[in-house]
Amino acid sequence: MLSGDIPPNQSIYVKNLNEKVKKEELKRSLYCLFSQYGRILDVVALKTPKLRGQAWVVFSEVTAASNAVRQMQNFPFYDKPMRVQYAKTKSDCVAKADGTFVPREKKKKQEEKAERKRRTEEAQQSANANGRNAETNGGPTPPFRQGNQGAREAEAAPNNILFIQNLPHQTTSMMLQVLFQQYPGFREVRMIEAKPGIAFVEFEDDVQSSMAMEALQGFKITPQNPMAIAYAKK
Repeated sequence: MLSGDIPPNQSIYVKNLNEKVKKEELKRSLYCLFSQYGRILDVVALKTPKLRGQAWVVFSEVTAASNAVRQMQNFPFYDKPMRVQYAKTKSDCVAKADGTFVPREKKKKQEEKAERKRRTEEAQQSANANGRNAETNGGPTPPFRQGNQGAREAEAAPNNILFIQNLPHQTTSMMLQVLFQQYPGFREVRMIEAKPGIAFVEFEDDVQSSMAMEALQGFKITPQNPMAIAYAKK
């Protein structure tokens, strides 16, 4: 079915997703990919037999959903081209906001409650971790702006490898690949297990790496983690 068959709305329906990807990683990667188009209210992905390979992404604005539908059609996501269209039904969070929400079966509500609790706990953990980082560095300035790292940014001449900092610790190489492969010349992502929060992304040349840096500088994988991108020091 074409997206034009369904009226534009805040929710998009994504299918043809790789069923081997774990649910939590899939949701994080979808959030990471689609949040460049606007603020996301919710990402729903279930692993029940009927709903595998599918997900719903709910934006705060219809225009953001429209941009995502247009630009992400057939985007290679975990080695499969995703199919994107407007969702047929209004999402629960939108329905609650405009007063049209109708409760579903008890089991469904219990699952949603557990999911909200998990997200709240993750947000608190992330906030606590960021608070500790700020204290360690003597204030709210992010650690990548301090001391030697700042010198590193200043010293590094433009080249084809980018140095990424301030990543949330749950970031995977595939999440970064999904973001950076949108730009020409992308080659690979390299992460260092012993040092969570940083990564290297390689392009074919420095012009292409510069384009990706300019586009994604400050991109927030989570609300607390704007990416800091610099040229890698060779």
